[in-house]
Amino acid sequence: MHQRRVPATVIAVTFVLLSLVTTAARTDRIDDYVRERMKEFSLPSVSLAIVDDGKVAKVGSYGLADVARGTPAAPDTVYKIGSVSKQFIATGIMLLVQDGRLKVDDPISRYLEGTPPAWQPITIRHLLTHTSGIVRESPAFDPHKVKSDAEVVSGAYGEALRFPPGTKWEYCNVGYFALAQIITKVSGKPWTQFMQERVFKPAGMTLTAPTNVTPTLPHRALGYAGKDNQKPAEEWVALRPSGAFLSTVGDLAKWDALLYTNKVLSEASRREMWTPALLNDGTATSYGYGWTIQTLKNGRHVIQHGGSLPGFRAYFARYTDEKVTVIVLTNADDVDAGSVGNGVADLYLTDRQQPAQTTPARGNQRKLRSR
Repeated sequence: MHQRRVPATVIAVTFVLLSLVTTAARTDRIDDYVRERMKEFSLPSVSLAIVDDGKVAKVGSYGLADVARGTPAAPDTVYKIGSVSKQFIATGIMLLVQDGRLKVDDPISRYLEGTPPAWQPITIRHLLTHTSGIVRESPAFDPHKVKSDAEVVSGAYGEALRFPPGTKWEYCNVGYFALAQIITKVSGKPWTQFMQERVFKPAGMTLTAPTNVTPTLPHRALGYAGKDNQKPAEEWVALRPSGAFLSTVGDLAKWDALLYTNKVLSEASRREMWTPALLNDGTATSYGYGWTIQTLKNGRHVIQHGGSLPGFRAYFARYTDEKVTVIVLTNADDVDAGSVGNGVADLYLTDRQQPAQTTPARGNQRKLRSR
């Protein structure tokens, strides 16, 4: 019996439709998972992006950026990203290294005035890698007062070092205040201006700025705190270099794509930033320059950083073997953003390795939801 040949155009269209249904099924799994975690943590909103080898594979926004006004979260909703900002301050330092204007093993006393004798062995590398021994927070920092970085850093001069520089790893926000001050000193311009000109503008990050930017960026999420994230979080007026910036998942996705190129950071700079720091005895830490380097329980290698400020939690993770990045921004205190991000990554990477089953079409009743 003669078989009727199916036109190539029909085959092509069928393939596209099946691909769309498969993609929708994958999207539904991630969307459902995020909504479940939002219920678990009572989150007002979540915005996320998945970037696959420098290309955006998914952007999702869920819940309300402003509960009282009923403003829904959107891809351009602006969140405080907390210590995810540290990678940008570290990038500023590496740009000055690339310019030949400083070295990471320079003593910080070369750039900071009045450093006490105990600080003389501390280098820029120690600040980048949290191995300086300086106290985590300066007694001079007040979230409700505007002070210069120099004033905050010098406020820690009288505090005893926690350990000799280079002998231990311990998280230190004061170190990133000092790094910001060094950027200002060496570049000859405020570090906020330097970051805008040398990082954010080349990356096309038009919705990324310091938390104290005036006039403020549009579409800003309000932060929520307290039990079940029910009350508005306090607003800090102080600009904190260790948690300096506002951003969106779209802008951070642009930054991630740029990290596959030499447009801002050279390959040598990126490699150095993502190499675990060594202590004086040769022991490796799990921190580079503004990034944590980890192997997760499932064996995946990840370069990541979390962030927190009152009312906000953020997570930026690059799963290096798979070349997939997951970015999660929330406007709530009480949430483990890292677990949400890793859960999203598990779903996405599992589906990518094992294509999702296509859902049988149901005539015209089946409609793909656009997101």
